[in-house]
Amino acid sequence: MTHLHAGLSPETIEKSRLELNENPDTLHQDIQQVRDMIITRPDIGFLRTDDAFILRFLRARKFNQMEAFRLLAQYFQYRQLNLDMFKNLKADDPGIKRALMDGFPGVLENRDHYGRKILLLFAANWDQSRNSFVDILRAILLSLEVLIEDQELQINGFILIIDWSNFSFKQASKLTPSILRLAIEGLQDSFPARFGGVHFVNQPWYIHALYTIIKPFLKDKTRKRIFLHGNNLNSLHQLIHPDCLPSEFGGTLPPYDMGTWARTLLGPDYNDENEYTHSSYNVIHVKHVPTIVEGEDSPKYMKRSQSVVEPGTLRHEEERENENTQPLLALD
Repeated sequence: MTHLHAGLSPETIEKSRLELNENPDTLHQDIQQVRDMIITRPDIGFLRTDDAFILRFLRARKFNQMEAFRLLAQYFQYRQLNLDMFKNLKADDPGIKRALMDGFPGVLENRDHYGRKILLLFAANWDQSRNSFVDILRAILLSLEVLIEDQELQINGFILIIDWSNFSFKQASKLTPSILRLAIEGLQDSFPARFGGVHFVNQPWYIHALYTIIKPFLKDKTRKRIFLHGNNLNSLHQLIHPDCLPSEFGGTLPPYDMGTWARTLLGPDYNDENEYTHSSYNVIHVKHVPTIVEGEDSPKYMKRSQSVVEPGTLRHEEERENENTQPLLALD
């Protein structure tokens, strides 16, 4: 085992070998071969090229070196093309902070039975007078940057659950093709995360219509891992055990506290009613510029559905066969 595997359990190392083609004996050679390709893209500023950083891209592409390099290049190119998004990409940036405080994203403390981190989005909480879609996307990207530092998550990946309860047609009308494409490019094409599933819950009819907008931007494999559960939480529980879920999704855990992840990023002394003054998490390998953090009021009460159903039967995702669960799209 190399130093790059420090902290990983033997079970996770074996999982990476079997599922991601990771070979400890050739690991450094694999990393160097990706690094050697950087010279072919002089138009891109590769701001970080250390072994641990390149390794996450190899894992995200199952150690296909060419695909890993393509993802690495797209990662930095996306940041070059969207410089304003990545200026001051840290938790106490005013726009990011507001999004985090409003629960964008939510991050459950415990992982699912496959070791994946569960992210939550309560769509109706998008107050468009308070948060721009871009700031919500920035908060999600920042959160992923923090989480992907965990090697276990580089291997096991993530699950995303989006609750569309009370998400209005007016709110949906703000999801324009340009901003949806920005999100897809940032998550599907330019970030080294493995998404094992994206689950829609309580979605209205017009969310289905969004598929026709985003379909041209999706890869073929990307269209297989979003599941539309509607109000049938039993079908959700067949893929994610209720023991891993808060009560909003019919789980056995307490209701999700919207401030949990914001307090994690901003620090243990964070107070919703006062500006946080201590140093907060800053993403590495992103250029920061100083900003003045503006004052904010406490976030509004967050609306969430409280649907509770009897726990379903846990099944492996690859064995799912449920008429009420419709594949739509996904991120990988």
